[in-house]
Amino acid sequence: MNPPSQPASGFDATKTILPVVAAVSFVHLLNDLIQAILPSIYPLLKTEYSLSFAQIGLITLCFQLMASMLQPAVGLYTDKHPKPYLLPAGMVFTLVGLVLLATSSSFAGLLTASALIGMGSSTFHPEASRVARMASGGRFGFAQSFFQVGGNAGSAFGPLLAAAIILPRGLDAILWFTLFAMLGIAVLSAVSRWTIRSGASLKGSKKQPHFSHLTPAQVKGALLVLAVLVFSKYIYMAALTNYYTFYLIEKFALSVADAQLYLFVFLASVAFGTFVGGPVGDKIGRKAVIWISILGAAPFTLLLPYCNLAWTALLSVLIGLVLSSAFSAIIVLAQELVPHKIGLVSGIFFGLMFGISGIAAAGLGAWADHSSIVQVVDYCAYLPLLGLVTALLPARRKL
Repeated sequence: MNPPSQPASGFDATKTILPVVAAVSFVHLLNDLIQAILPSIYPLLKTEYSLSFAQIGLITLCFQLMASMLQPAVGLYTDKHPKPYLLPAGMVFTLVGLVLLATSSSFAGLLTASALIGMGSSTFHPEASRVARMASGGRFGFAQSFFQVGGNAGSAFGPLLAAAIILPRGLDAILWFTLFAMLGIAVLSAVSRWTIRSGASLKGSKKQPHFSHLTPAQVKGALLVLAVLVFSKYIYMAALTNYYTFYLIEKFALSVADAQLYLFVFLASVAFGTFVGGPVGDKIGRKAVIWISILGAAPFTLLLPYCNLAWTALLSVLIGLVLSSAFSAIIVLAQELVPHKIGLVSGIFFGLMFGISGIAAAGLGAWADHSSIVQVVDYCAYLPLLGLVTALLPARRKL
């Protein structure tokens, strides 16, 4: 996984440096696998600490808000002052958070652990996204999807490993996952060394003039539309990612272990859909992918409440495949709209993703306490209809 080293004069922004993109994607897998431990062990935490759904939502909120608030600041700062070694440094926070999560004896300790894991995520995402773009060779959608699919694969494997390792052995078994954090630190240290040795930067890469005809007000309007699309996508994804196991347990009386397997299948479909979205966007355009992804998921989400277990599993896979293909297209489109502030834009949209997911998790958890998790998921089915605002996105100028 060690990226190749190059002399500073040899860096070519037109060539895709696949080992580098693969390295940050691999660590994205490790990072998001670790993050996926939190929702995967919620049933165990709920029992061990006698937590309510609202408290479970607060754990997610603490993690997501810490990640979301710091990411734009990290991106803005590193746009002006690149800090390659922030990547491995961020993973150190994740490592400390894991240790605390395994050894905590209070709800406050759980909140602190989730905050530390969020801090690690906040430094990783904007910087790693920048590295993926630097090494893309102009294949921005491909590189972003490759980077994103690592995270989604980690999110899929996290529940599976949690079910196999943590649920049978208890919370102490979380310490095994510190090995993943240490591996991530090692790989990111190699990526940082490559960045320094090669002289790689975004300064030599081709700026995307597709939206240079837009006024600043039009650019802001387009970014707002993209934010609404992220809102619709990630509130629904928060409902399934955080509460899908509870939904299956409540509606179909599944065991925790069986529900985790269904969650793994759903998250695996999310990973595959993410990988497809970027390259397709390179060929047919980001706006077309967003249309298909957000609004295209609506028929499946609206049918889900009326299905038996088999059809629920099938529809959740289709929802994961379709809905997940949008985020890479949204990120790259946002970067094309503001090509001179890649770190800031990446930080804002990754932060927006985490922030919306966290707030939604807390709000949906409180809602579930007063009604039922089945009702929550059923009502969230209407959110993909907000994909209609895609019509307001500007057209790219043909070059």
